[in-house]
Amino acid sequence: MVRGVKTVADSVDVRVRRVYEDPRDDDGARVLVDRLWPRGVSKTRARLDEWLKEVAPSPELRTWYSHDPAKQAEFAERYRAELRVPGSAQSHALELLHAEARAGRLTLLTATRDPALSEAAVLAELLQEGKMEA
Repeated sequence: MVRGVKTVADSVDVRVRRVYEDPRDDDGARVLVDRLWPRGVSKTRARLDEWLKEVAPSPELRTWYSHDPAKQAEFAERYRAELRVPGSAQSHALELLHAEARAGRLTLLTATRDPALSEAAVLAELLQEGKMEA
């Protein structure tokens, strides 16, 4: 942080959790970022503030990736490229997440078995970097 200047990255508190975990009182805003609704989870149990499926990777990218750890770095790069497309639903949804992160604690939810390999982890990294562009 530059002395006396607070950046978005200095002030955001973004967490990544599985939607299957019980909600916590300290989650802040709970946003599901998967394109598909998670199996076996009711809307009541999920206790979401929002389902922002528009920010999820394209179906083609999601299918290609298939949460293969060997493809994670390339997935993150391709996903960031998708998020950079001006005027796209994904870039607009990313802007909404930035606003939510600036407002207070944000918990990004995913059904992925290993959240570290999910789009939620890529999004959290972007939000913590404080960059509006992916």
